[in-house]
Amino acid sequence: MAPSAKPRSFKAFGTRDEKDVLAVVRDPANEIPFVRLIFPDILGRQMDFTIPASELEAAFTEGKGFDGSSIAGFVRIEESDLVIKPDPRTFRVLPWTYQGFSPDVRWREAVMFGDILTPDGSVYAGDSRAALKRVLDRARREMGIDDLKCGPELEFFIFPSSEAPVPTDAGGYFFSGRHGEVRKEIQLLLHRMGIATEYDHHEAAHGQHEIDLRYLDAVDMADTAMIFRYMVKKVCRMHGLYATFMPKPVNGQNGSGMHVHQSLWRGGRNLFFDKNGPYHLSLLAQRYMAGLMTHAGEISAVLSQWVNSYKRLIEGYEAPVYVAWGQKNRSAYIRVPEYQPGKERATRIELRAADPACNIYLAFAVMLAAGAEGIRKKYELVDPVEENIYRMSGARQRKFDIRVLPRDLDEAVRVMEKSAVVKEALGGHIFDTLVANKLKEVEEYNRNVSGEFEKQVSDYEIRRYLPVL
Repeated sequence: MAPSAKPRSFKAFGTRDEKDVLAVVRDPANEIPFVRLIFPDILGRQMDFTIPASELEAAFTEGKGFDGSSIAGFVRIEESDLVIKPDPRTFRVLPWTYQGFSPDVRWREAVMFGDILTPDGSVYAGDSRAALKRVLDRARREMGIDDLKCGPELEFFIFPSSEAPVPTDAGGYFFSGRHGEVRKEIQLLLHRMGIATEYDHHEAAHGQHEIDLRYLDAVDMADTAMIFRYMVKKVCRMHGLYATFMPKPVNGQNGSGMHVHQSLWRGGRNLFFDKNGPYHLSLLAQRYMAGLMTHAGEISAVLSQWVNSYKRLIEGYEAPVYVAWGQKNRSAYIRVPEYQPGKERATRIELRAADPACNIYLAFAVMLAAGAEGIRKKYELVDPVEENIYRMSGARQRKFDIRVLPRDLDEAVRVMEKSAVVKEALGGHIFDTLVANKLKEVEEYNRNVSGEFEKQVSDYEIRRYLPVL
């Protein structure tokens, strides 16, 4: 496999419909004989299979059947048949050419996301992408929005291999470090697929990196983030390195978060902006924030879905532990980036609790569901906190009505189990399956790890999570 010398002139992204896509793959000069169909399992991991380009027209018309019984959170073996129907708007050509053993065997591959259906054409209840669409549709009906725009910051570590979390440098935030050229190559390849980035830098921990994606509508961003995770791992592997989105691979260092910048829009207007509001936030934005904070504990098991996630959410490592908000306070659950005159479109809030190993579709779904509940029920936003919450006394925390996020996955799942908001957002199938899956994960962890690792990353977690996240 080798990156293309330069992008070809064919439409490698930005297709509008099936006709556009078929025109690209049918042109023999483009050398695209295969199309990879992508979808997430219930844990947000990338599932895919490849079809010949000659099968694509039928896939658009009828969908392409597959066995869902071996995919986490999907169906039982006795009801395993499912269908994926490709979404032509998600068509992208991977920005490299594959080279076979024979010198004259070369090809390209395209990728597309799709909707999961049952054989009778109904939306499949276990499809995370469909769950996000359903929450968006409800918000459009009830609040008249066009979309939720999201801009996630996905942090990751680069290690020599998947066997042990050995830092590849001693760099820090915006400081020194190695593999900046790897970050640049990742971005250049993303750009060839029509994926815009805003900046990259070395993060706070040794061997930790960040590349920020330009905000998009929620479903498009969730698809894009899946491609991003794939691209990061692929490019690092081609350099003989291993990239991981594991939340907390190294003791004594910051973990990897996924801060999600978000805002609601209608008719090209940012509904979060009000020039006369506090921090230039509209009343709708304040109620949305209040919803996120009120239901913070309930959505925690979705935003931070692994046992290892809660080794990141501890004091002293710039990760949120307390449910509060502020503008310059990076110990808070939600931060409001400072307003810049003339940048009304950039008004947004930043939720800081999620990590990059979450199911991004479900994370966006529960964020919107919690925020919409705040709007629907007119929740009042508590006062902002601009001091370091870690250093506040218990009495002062109570004065600001500051609550604590769940301390571990077991507590987070127990809180989520009682949440009507989360169950409504995910749907009964995903909700019940996710609860069962996570309780089993907690049970396996407790069976393998003693209580001394309540805040420390255990060898079990390295063996269990590092090779797969």
